[in-house]
Amino acid sequence: MQVPGSLSLYLGKQFLKNVGVIFAVLMTIVFLIDFIELLRRAGDKEGIDIFTILQMVLMRLPTLGQKLLPFITLFGGMLTFFRLAKTSELTVIRAAGVSVWQFLFPSLTIAFLIGIVALTIINPISAAMRAHYDQMEAKYFDKQSSLLTLSSNDLWLRQVDDDGLSVIHARGAINQGIDLTDVIIFRYDNKNVFTSRIDAARAILHPRFWELANVVVTGPNMPAVRHDRLTLPTSLTVVQIQESFASPGTLSFWDLPDFIATLEHAGFSGARHRLHWYSLMAGPVLMLAMVLVAATFSLRSLRQGRTAFLVIGGIATGFILYFMTDIIYALGLSGNLPILLAAWIPAIAITLFGLAMMFHLEDG
Repeated sequence: MQVPGSLSLYLGKQFLKNVGVIFAVLMTIVFLIDFIELLRRAGDKEGIDIFTILQMVLMRLPTLGQKLLPFITLFGGMLTFFRLAKTSELTVIRAAGVSVWQFLFPSLTIAFLIGIVALTIINPISAAMRAHYDQMEAKYFDKQSSLLTLSSNDLWLRQVDDDGLSVIHARGAINQGIDLTDVIIFRYDNKNVFTSRIDAARAILHPRFWELANVVVTGPNMPAVRHDRLTLPTSLTVVQIQESFASPGTLSFWDLPDFIATLEHAGFSGARHRLHWYSLMAGPVLMLAMVLVAATFSLRSLRQGRTAFLVIGGIATGFILYFMTDIIYALGLSGNLPILLAAWIPAIAITLFGLAMMFHLEDG
């Protein structure tokens, strides 16, 4: 039987309305929790008023909303199907010969379109706002900002020690930033007065010091001094350097490919950013999967009469899948799974789970 356009439009409106209701409720809760947390953190800080805190919360809200979008779709779908069942509309639709796939098509279409809009339009906006939030957090909460700036041709490191500041410039990096090539180091004292410049062919990071090779040291009113080897104390660690790149969440879907290419060209691993990029692409498929999971638990309750149990089961399934996603992502970052596979496994696995349960419900 072909589903009338008016019925598809009605089902789509019901799904969209309930997704909107769940979105408003969850985002209000997230806003209040984040606002209270920032108020607590600002309690011992000076110069932070309530309007600054409010701005910071609003800057981070789109990012949090994107993370919650699959759950919003899951809960919105369950709410839609339960309401249709409660008013017996679903019973009438099924009695008219409409299959479950025809019945779900409007919701699946809307969920997929929401995922596309979130990927292509909302994500760039949320990334820009998240970057602004990180800047405000570094300014007002004394959180250390990025130690490293990366371009297509070189990189810059900022090293703050007890005796002053060192700004390190390098043309390239080997072994994830442990080994730098064509290095120039500008040294400043605690009053930000320039004291010396160090040119080195190579700089290797060891615990608590840099080992420099083929070194030339110059400075104000002093002749150039050459050294075959020279050590420079440092408080930097490998982890600090590798974590100093722009967070994947501060880069839009459209900017990530160029940044990953720049990152890998400079000798660093782009695995974390590449995983984030692939997972963003899997987002629309994950939205489809959540509708299938919602239908699996919502429609089963009509035939088995265990509504409360199945609602809890649907919610628990969503959270279990969320935690399993984190585990799979960790396996991808550790190299135990290919990055592309790790990013797509959650969306594909949840989709297959939903399809299998729906086939069992409809035909089993």
